Parts: sequence; structure tokens; C-alpha cells
Amino acid sequence: MLALVVVSLFAPSAGAQDTPGLYQATAIVTGTDMRSRPTGFARCLRDVLVKVSGEPRLIKDPRVTELGRHADVFVVDFSYVDVMAGIPIHDDQGTYDRPHYLTVKFDPAKIDHALADLGEKPWRGERPVVVPMLSMRRYGPPFLLSAELAAAADERGSFAERAAEFGLSARIPSEGELAGWGAEPGRIPPPPDAARAHEIVVAGTLAFNESVPGWEGSWRMHQDGRDYVWAIKGVNYDEAFRDIIRGVLRVAAGHDGPS
Repeated sequence: MLALVVVSLFAPSAGAQDTPGLYQATAIVTGTDMRSRPTGFARCLRDVLVKVSGEPRLIKDPRVTELGRHADVFVVDFSYVDVMAGIPIHDDQGTYDRPHYLTVKFDPAKIDHALADLGEKPWRGERPVVVPMLSMRRYGPPFLLSAELAAAADERGSFAERAAEFGLSARIPSEGELAGWGAEPGRIPPPPDAARAHEIVVAGTLAFNESVPGWEGSWRMHQDGRDYVWAIKGVNYDEAFRDIIRGVLRVAAGHDGPS
């Protein structure tokens, strides 16, 4: 059975507010029948509740899990797209078990009501652009995550996708910007003030540690006169990037801290 993955279809620009895109999400599921559809609906519902509210803690809230058991009552439309479209069918994996993108659109009024029942509300404020000032290290020497570095193409793509999952967008800084901020491989200064309106710069280091095993990251952010510090370890870099985005999301939405 194909593992379920949830991604957002919508990566808003700064200032995007009450947009229908926040009320939809996409999951990769197996087939177009009922085997994976209820689980896909539930995961997309959870994704939308988090995006709309700006509260990542809902991810592990048992009340959200319970809502997911009846996620279909919130759905106004859904559709499938074949992940392997254009690839010839050779066996059962290409027919009955073929993976599909399941896109689910939810009723905004019902989502807002569900959030109220959870003690939350829709976040209508400006949605920031997340700018990472990161030094990363895999097995060799550290490097800066920059817009130009060819070897970091996968990391750039992952960071943008993780931001989109939570209804935010991202901008990877140029080498010139990083130099201007005083960033060097293995040495990251405190986060500077953002160069553009509605941007939030997150400074940090992310390194793979075989003894954990996994990636270890520590992050710093300055927002509205306050400094925030948080960290994660023992994860892949996709999840480390999610941790950055979750922290920015909580703070920007007016919650008490990044974790």
C-alpha cells in the first residue's frame, strides 16, 4: 500500500488572506476507490484546519483525529489525478494499485465552525514569506542554502514544498544576501531584519548526525520585538524544514511561541 503523503496545492503570496485555496489540500492515495479515500479525506481535513488557523498543534490533537473519522461531511468537492499519467501500465501496480493525487475542497463555513469548536479561529492576517538563512552539512563540509547553489536544488524544492503545506510561501536568499548578512558555512549570525515587507528570516544550522541517526537543527527568529529559539533532531531534512515552517506559522498567527 502506498504511503499517504499530504501536500497543499496553495502557496500564497504575502498578504493572501481569506482565499479558497487555504480550504483545500491534496493527498497521494492508492486507487480511486474507497480503500484510501477516507484516510485521505481525514489527512486533508487536518492539513486544512492547521493552515486556516495557523495552529500546528492541531496536528496531534485527538479531537482533530475524531473529526477526521467523519471528514466527508466537510467536503464540497474532490478529484483525482493519476500520479503516473503517461507511464504505460505493465501490471496490477499500474491499475488497481495505481497512485493518485486526491484533491479535496472543504466548505469554508464548516471548517470555520469546526475551528470554533476546537477553540481556534481562522487566521486572516498577512501570511509571511519564510526566508531561511541556513548552514547545512551532510557528510562533507558545510554549505549555505542559497538560490544559486546547484547542489542544493533538492533542498530548495523541499523547503518551498514544506512552506506550501502550511499555507505559506518561501524565498531562498541569494549568495549576495547571505554574505551581506554575515552568514558563512558553519557560522550563522543572528537573524537580520527582513529586507522585504512580510518576510521573516529564520537563522539556523542543520547537520546530519549518524549517531542519532538523523538531522539535527536549531533555529532562531526575531519577530515583533521578541526572539524565538527552537530545535529538532533525529528527522530527515524534510521534517526539519517542516519544523521551521511550523514555528513561523505559530508565531505569525499570534500564538505564544514556535513549538
